[in-house]
Amino acid sequence: MPLTALIAEDEPLLAQALQAELAAAWPELRVVATARDGRSAVREALRLLPQVLFFDIRMPGLDGLGAAAELADSWPTDEAPMPQLVFVTAYDEYAARAFEAEAIDYVLKPVQPERLRKTVARLRQALAAAAPSMTPPVPADEALERTLAQWRQVLGAAGGAPSASSSSAPLRMIAASDAGGATVRMVPIDEVLYFEAADKYLRVLTATQEYLIRTPLKQLLPQLDPDTFWQVHRAVVVRSAAIEAVHRDEAGKLHLALRGRAEKIPVSRLYAHLFRAM
Repeated sequence: MPLTALIAEDEPLLAQALQAELAAAWPELRVVATARDGRSAVREALRLLPQVLFFDIRMPGLDGLGAAAELADSWPTDEAPMPQLVFVTAYDEYAARAFEAEAIDYVLKPVQPERLRKTVARLRQALAAAAPSMTPPVPADEALERTLAQWRQVLGAAGGAPSASSSSAPLRMIAASDAGGATVRMVPIDEVLYFEAADKYLRVLTATQEYLIRTPLKQLLPQLDPDTFWQVHRAVVVRSAAIEAVHRDEAGKLHLALRGRAEKIPVSRLYAHLFRAM
């Protein structure tokens, strides 16, 4: 069975260049589709179930990070193992340092053959280790968790911004608008139960109120105490002490019940490991 890949890149010439370099560096790999935005990438990946994904980090609409997070939850693991994930990025000193420090696969734009060969070598090794013929075989649950751990690492390195200094105190107050947008209130961080990304805003939920801020979730995260606030979904961060119960539905997906809130909070497959002991 041939190895297959999908390329998601919004610039056609760069997608063609990557496909050409892949043909030279990895002749047995077959690129089965290219997509120009994250939504198309998710749709085609779920239709074709390739073994490797090359995702441009920045694409119109849903970006590569969002597309990967959606696939992590939607991938039919009973039909095919989760694919290897490689991010394609324009040169950025911080991103390159982060990727190299974590030994994470990435491809720079424009495509650099030497860098691509290193990525191909890593992918070959990872795919060989996950092959069903491996002796002794890796249990399916263990193989899935290994891949999810790798995805968490890749998404963290690709989506992270330089964090605040370790000497900086965590955020204590948030200036947020009320639902009508006419009043700005100072909300103590100790009252916040969870944050949820919604369109251009970030919802700030307390036990009794909802506020809005324009700070993206990825910019807010470095300002929060990681022991106090846990990311449980690409769009949701919850106060860990507010978690009252963890529920599993008939499809096997987890949802959280928070003290003081009636709604159920979805937990992404990427973050389900946080609640395994429960």
